[in-house]
Amino acid sequence: MDSLIPFTTSGSLVDCVDRKMLVVLRDGRKLHGVLRSYDQFANLVLEDTVERIYHGNAFAEHWHGLFLIRGENVVLLGEIDLDQEDDVPLRQVDYQFLDPYHKNDIANKKEREDFKAKVLYEQKGFCKEGGEGDGY
Repeated sequence: MDSLIPFTTSGSLVDCVDRKMLVVLRDGRKLHGVLRSYDQFANLVLEDTVERIYHGNAFAEHWHGLFLIRGENVVLLGEIDLDQEDDVPLRQVDYQFLDPYHKNDIANKKEREDFKAKVLYEQKGFCKEGGEGDGY
């Protein structure tokens, strides 16, 4: 019976080592890199890491190289299909060109979320939680 229970600990990451992965962090950053190592807390080590930002139908990449991620900051971890990676219908642009638009998108999202939290607090009686900056 125990063999039917899915393996949901960090040990389930063993099949992901040495594969190109997408990692979405709590603050909304999206990292692409090769998973080289992990531990029992799901802390991750990515190699050849780039941070991707998006706006409209364009994306840009910022090189980070070796990247250590604390496990509690991971929202999503998924393998990138190398056969389909180049078929993405987005155009790549220079990071310095796209960065101001991306920062504006983040500021607009924060403004909308703050307004929504204010309405929920004042009109619906919800509490003011999540002030730590968690985007999820």
